[in-house]
Amino acid sequence: MNNDSQKYNLEDRTVKFSEDIIIFLKKLKKDALIMPLTNQLIRSATSIGANYCEANGASSKKDFKNKIYICKKEAKETKYWLQLIGKANSENTEECRRLWKEAQELTMIFSKIVITIEKSKDN
Repeated sequence: MNNDSQKYNLEDRTVKFSEDIIIFLKKLKKDALIMPLTNQLIRSATSIGANYCEANGASSKKDFKNKIYICKKEAKETKYWLQLIGKANSENTEECRRLWKEAQELTMIFSKIVITIEKSKDN
């Protein structure tokens, strides 16, 4: 698999994750407890893919690394909001767990990319 194909697959994966989050949030009840949590979740979850797209168009290695680091940070934040929504809305706990696992995998992928960049000699 070439590098362009790997980038494309991760772009697809981050878009699918954003879409899954949107579909999930549409199912939730809209009340005073859930709404602030869902507002935070939609921002962090969709930011992962948006920043990854920006990273792929980065103007320098430093810019690329910064965008990838933001992807990692947003994925970690997404896990936090999913955990809270799962507690606040127990009828959707299983779907929160499934989405949390994907956010965890994305966190690990972006962590690995950051580590690889930091180990490279000319960053």
